[in-house]
Amino acid sequence: MAQPAPVTEIENPIIECDFCSRPDAAWIYVCADQESEMRIVTARTIGVGDYQRRHHAARTRSVETTSGPVHIWGERWSACDGCTTLIENRDLYALISRVTDALPSKYTRGKRLAAVRGRLHGNYGTVLATLRPGRGRITPQHPLGLWTPHDSAQPATGGALPFES
Repeated sequence: MAQPAPVTEIENPIIECDFCSRPDAAWIYVCADQESEMRIVTARTIGVGDYQRRHHAARTRSVETTSGPVHIWGERWSACDGCTTLIENRDLYALISRVTDALPSKYTRGKRLAAVRGRLHGNYGTVLATLRPGRGRITPQHPLGLWTPHDSAQPATGGALPFES
């Protein structure tokens, strides 16, 4: 059984971009911790006549859902150089387009694209709105980012962030 290990204890870890999933993440950003709740569909209501006329492909009239798992996103987000440019420019819509272009078509076909873009807008909008100053450079020796002291909010050496104890 696989045992979890801190990324700092893994030799040459492959760190993917948390936005577009490319394997060459180069930067770490820090924002407010966020979480999103998933909803599970428990019932769908359709019209029987509609169901029969459409050969079992009726439109849904109403949907009942219940709470599902909560996804905790965390505060640290890794980014490749392409996504970094969009993050630095605070270009939310271009970032969403870049991410959806990288997704498999099964997630972006038809009406699914609008739903995916909506979820990404919620998550990435919060990331950009709560982004803390500075960024850490990912290196083999510093997989959690080497923070440059460009302002007083960032540490002079890599490792812990100023708001961690």
